[in-house]
Amino acid sequence: RLSGVPHLGLVVALLLLAVVGLVTVPDTFATSSNLVSVLALASTIGVITVGATFVIIGGGIDLSVGAVMAFASVWATTLATQSYGPVVMALCAVLVGTGAGLVNGFLIAYGRMVPFIATLAMLVAARGLAQRMSDKKTQLVSADNSALVDLSTQRVLGLPLVVYILALVVVVGWVVLNRTTFGRRTYAVGGNPEAARLAGIDVRRHTMWLYALSGFCCGIAAIIIMARTTTGSSTHGDLYELDAIAAVIIGGTLLTGGRGSIVGSILGLLIFTVITNLFILNGLNTSDQLIAKGLIIVAAVLLQRRSLRTPT
Repeated sequence: RLSGVPHLGLVVALLLLAVVGLVTVPDTFATSSNLVSVLALASTIGVITVGATFVIIGGGIDLSVGAVMAFASVWATTLATQSYGPVVMALCAVLVGTGAGLVNGFLIAYGRMVPFIATLAMLVAARGLAQRMSDKKTQLVSADNSALVDLSTQRVLGLPLVVYILALVVVVGWVVLNRTTFGRRTYAVGGNPEAARLAGIDVRRHTMWLYALSGFCCGIAAIIIMARTTTGSSTHGDLYELDAIAAVIIGGTLLTGGRGSIVGSILGLLIFTVITNLFILNGLNTSDQLIAKGLIIVAAVLLQRRSLRTPT
């Protein structure tokens, strides 16, 4: 919050970045094609960010999202899966992602593993499984499944369908988090697990479903990445977990859980995406972009700590 208005600081930061873009690259930044590119770029990580927001508000962390997305994309683009058509491919991606999330949740909730360790193990295992299944080769979406690729190429009101998928996931995520019992329980579990347990919430089961939801979002993201790149690859989603977690932190969600919002996370994602876009348009070094992102994350965490110390 800034001056009592939720997310005003994030909106101001986004507007300042837009001003920078208009000043440094006026001929390309404000064009419709560039703005569509920004939204399309945000679509994949954006869906993952929604799932990550739930997990972090619930007091957890998921480092495996990028690898799970890659694994889902590889499984969905195998010849055996593709032979059944695009609907089965999409369903396969979602089921694989959800299944990986359930494994994470079971290990954390019932195996009492630390979330960092459990999801780190899944990160390594999912990448390895994706490499083994694809023999470290990129698998192309066949011409018979062009309907999947159409999600990225076909446009409605000037926007590709993948952007509408992101919008749908964000809206549903917001409703679930703010208007359902599941959302209220997520805040309760993240804020004080013991109090939530005493209030009658099955904390372990809820935790498992939070990670399943994160995996489900990874499956949807796999569909989007397959549509955008026309491939399934074990290299998809490299460092996506860091981008998603960073967007959630920038958006004001506490790493300790119990506080956060979908809107804040998406604004944080847009800030990072616009920064990436500005670096590309200005021909700046990728390593400098990573340094800038790192500094932003540090600043966001420091501001969080300061806001927690400040009496309300």
